[in-house]
Amino acid sequence: MKYVIYGAGAIGGTIGARLHMIGRSVTLIARGEHLEKIRSHGLEFSEPDGTTTLRIPVAATPAELDIDADDVVFLATKSQDTFDAVRTLASAAPPNIHLVCAQNGVDNERVALRYFSNVDAALVVVAADHLQPGTVLRFGEPFVGILDVGRYPHGTDDAVGRITSDLRDAGFRSRADPQVMRAKYRKLYYNLGNVVGALIGPDDELAARARAEADVVFEAAGVAIATPEEDRRRREGLRTSDAHAGARRGGSSWQSLARGTGSIETDHLNGEVVLLGRLHGIPTPVNEVLCNLARDAARAKAAPGSLDRALVESHILDRIG
Repeated sequence: MKYVIYGAGAIGGTIGARLHMIGRSVTLIARGEHLEKIRSHGLEFSEPDGTTTLRIPVAATPAELDIDADDVVFLATKSQDTFDAVRTLASAAPPNIHLVCAQNGVDNERVALRYFSNVDAALVVVAADHLQPGTVLRFGEPFVGILDVGRYPHGTDDAVGRITSDLRDAGFRSRADPQVMRAKYRKLYYNLGNVVGALIGPDDELAARARAEADVVFEAAGVAIATPEEDRRRREGLRTSDAHAGARRGGSSWQSLARGTGSIETDHLNGEVVLLGRLHGIPTPVNEVLCNLARDAARAKAAPGSLDRALVESHILDRIG
């Protein structure tokens, strides 16, 4: 079983690095300066117990690779890039590969299923950063993180069992979960605060208001979501190391602004709440405003935390009124 990691950023880079370190066949797909750094110098992979430079094969596109039906592709791009990535992959890979969506959000799998028959969903709980080309830092201890995998929309199979076995060998807490989408909805629920931290800095009250809207629309839509207690038990024992002195850690949305990528995943997190609200006739002003402001900030390449809290509140009041 060969692994292709499509999107070698914080999450994809960590998955690829750890699988490579236990001797699995891994190829990364990266772009831009990150691609060139990995090609010329290797991937600099920093963990709580030290830094290693890994010479992992890397490509710019799936077309450069010979992907066959027995291979596993981890899709680790940001959700806003899923459609283009899946369409590009479909032009270079058989439709019956195992495609594992190791991403935030809950719609990537549905997009992938239009092109590939074996789509797996992965719950990703991995503390990692990718802020500099050629470099990935991961912070989880005493294990790397959580990567639970299941078939989409539900179920497991032998391939999922082999994938999760390899992930456990690579240091992740990983299991085959036939209802993994329940856990992914719980992760999305918590991730509704990502954009708040990215735009204005930590604000528990505003994040709670975004989640309160999600409570209403999830119930109206009949969303099956893991309970907080289930999530707590699964994460038990996972800590975030402070071993990387001076390294500032932020969530994936914060990192998008910090790197000035020009895009942000908010439309696939808070935007899911907005979508369900519109489908069921339920107003979601907090999440709608956060989506709008996140798009503006990404386009303007605004620095993380550069928006004023009062400005955000005024937009919400305007939307309500």
